[in-house]
Amino acid sequence: MSKPSVWVSLAVGLVLGFVGGRVGRPSEASAGAVEARGAPAAAAKAPGARQRPPISPTVYKVPLDGSIAAGPEDALVTLVEFSDYECPFCSRAHGTVKQLQEKYGKKLRVVMKHHPLPNHPHAKPAALAALAAGEQGKFWEMHDTLFSNARALSEGDLERYAQGLGLDVERWKKDMADSRLAERIRKDESLAMQVGATGTPGFFVNGRFISGAQPLEVFTGVVDEELGKAEALVKGGVRAAEVYARVIEKGVDRPPSQPAAAQQELPVQKVEVGNAPARGPANAPVTLVAFSDFECPFCARAVPTMKALEQEYAGKLRVAFKHQPLDMHRHAKLAAAASLAAHEQGKFWEFHDILFANQRQLDRASLEAYAKQLGLNEARFKAALDSGKFDSQLTADMSEGTRVGANGTPTFFINGRPLVGALPIDQFRRIIDEELKKSGMAAR
Repeated sequence: MSKPSVWVSLAVGLVLGFVGGRVGRPSEASAGAVEARGAPAAAAKAPGARQRPPISPTVYKVPLDGSIAAGPEDALVTLVEFSDYECPFCSRAHGTVKQLQEKYGKKLRVVMKHHPLPNHPHAKPAALAALAAGEQGKFWEMHDTLFSNARALSEGDLERYAQGLGLDVERWKKDMADSRLAERIRKDESLAMQVGATGTPGFFVNGRFISGAQPLEVFTGVVDEELGKAEALVKGGVRAAEVYARVIEKGVDRPPSQPAAAQQELPVQKVEVGNAPARGPANAPVTLVAFSDFECPFCARAVPTMKALEQEYAGKLRVAFKHQPLDMHRHAKLAAAASLAAHEQGKFWEFHDILFANQRQLDRASLEAYAKQLGLNEARFKAALDSGKFDSQLTADMSEGTRVGANGTPTFFINGRPLVGALPIDQFRRIIDEELKKSGMAAR
């Protein structure tokens, strides 16, 4: 995790990207959302290497509700995908889905549901374009075309693709404007939020959640497990066409309200503050390191939580900020560099607050205006931005984030213990209190 899936959910698969990643929609229903960078690096097999957490066995009730599917109704495994045509990690995962279809053939059914993120202006029109193509029997052809051209989804591009597929373009345009198709997308979005697929891409394999553009072996591992279970059901007398309904009938409707147990499955990581901007005593018993992105709406939502924690645990908590600008956010890296230019003049946190308060205005001119507003030396600020001097620090932060599993934003490490997403403050308090107890200090 690009809605704004995760959390794996986010904890189980980290973005999260994936998914991402909802990788976008700032609603109360998605309080734990994260934007995903994409697939975590493949788990190394060397002794002592960090291993990817197992995919949760929890089964979710994910109804198909007439969504467009590829594969036979009697396929023993059904993969439901919540995706966004403008999300780069969804495009990456599309190739993985193709590999799965080739590998499993008639044993796998792929069902597409739409989850266009609000920070992707072309995502919803693209989803409508695919559904409208489906009205003429060309959904999957348009689907493949859109993922192959994720950076070219303008109105003119979509019409060009429709023409290339031989569609009746006037009928296609009329269908795109049909409220019936918009309602199908709305229902898909609502279902995604309900079952916890707040980032894109998000997948459910016979109801089991995989968050983000995970490597092929993550998917094959789950598909193989589910095939074995499905084959056992068929041997027991269940018709193949009824397997999916049977598998999900006792599943859960939504993630537990307190995903603390899932968060605890993630391994503790060694995360140093280094030269990251930080506030709070250097000898504080608890250090919270945030990997964040100034253009990520969920990172912005977490800012008040961080400030509340700093006040509650004054003298006991140190908060550090590291940069994880996502590729999907075109201004995020420049904004990160600008914050470090402000840091050089002792105004990182003030600049930090302005950036998160103005996430839709992060172009160069706006950044310079914020520097002026804070009374920075403007010439020095501009020269620092032009120099590229912060590239190495940003690269180091991003590499460290990938190493420790911070593939989505925001991701936090409290004395090395991960929390993924803009989670409720009580989840942060719980871990901070536990760490204070270990140090022999009273919680609050």
